[in-house]
Amino acid sequence: MDNHQVVATLNKLLETTKDGESGFHTCAEGVTRPGLKTMFEAAARRCDEGATELEAEIRRLGGEPAASGTVGGSLHRAWTNIKSSITGKDEHGVLAECERGEDVAKSTYEAALKEDLPPDVKAIVRGQYEGAKANHDRIRDLRNQTGQAS
Repeated sequence: MDNHQVVATLNKLLETTKDGESGFHTCAEGVTRPGLKTMFEAAARRCDEGATELEAEIRRLGGEPAASGTVGGSLHRAWTNIKSSITGKDEHGVLAECERGEDVAKSTYEAALKEDLPPDVKAIVRGQYEGAKANHDRIRDLRNQTGQAS
């Protein structure tokens, strides 16, 4: 895989990460329970840290990092639909919408891991995938708990 392709893959992940950060901020605004708000804000910070790591790697490879999240495609729709979807919803609904966004993020990382990335780049992607998976699982578990409490 040449550098151009590696940079393109990393930029796709960068866009995904920026979309996730924005989506988590939106979810934090959509809930009132302090613990849940804190969890979403922490997830947004982790996305920001991941974006910073990807930007550095893209520059190291001679590329230019994407300036923002996606402007099209399923991930953008998943996260931007959260804002309209969570208005007036209970915590369970907000968590369900957030989980949908994280489903797409997980898929994007899984696709990147199937590519022939250099070992050092693959290690970064794998680490970030594990973070996205942990976010997803945490949100899924909370969604399941709030669904049982209803």
